[in-house]
Amino acid sequence: MYFFGTFEHSIDERGRLAIPARYRRAFVDGGVLRPSPDGALELYTQQSFDSEATRRLESGNGNRERSSRRTRRSFLHDAYSVELDKQGRILIPQILRENGSLENRCTLVGCGDYVEIWDPILWENELTSMPQDE
Repeated sequence: MYFFGTFEHSIDERGRLAIPARYRRAFVDGGVLRPSPDGALELYTQQSFDSEATRRLESGNGNRERSSRRTRRSFLHDAYSVELDKQGRILIPQILRENGSLENRCTLVGCGDYVEIWDPILWENELTSMPQDE
């Protein structure tokens, strides 16, 4: 599935976030959440996470070199498996909610092979800093 579009959703007091209905079937086998370097969270399907991990980890010069080990650590150490509940929600771990400044509302942004989850104010700042199509 190719993820696109922008959606506004709320996060409940337990940290559960409803996945947009059009995306839910892509996550029936679960997904993986990890922080983005931009301050958002990245939500991958298990398949897209496996592909991204393979791409990143095989691009190094071997598993024994320091830079390759660092790439592995930086990509994998703070990734969390998530499952859809019967209402189509995922539970965002507290550490990731804090990392992404996520409290009550969030913006979900389709980014092709994954979905970004943003604090709405940070997302607005990101939008204003992006170059506009001419």
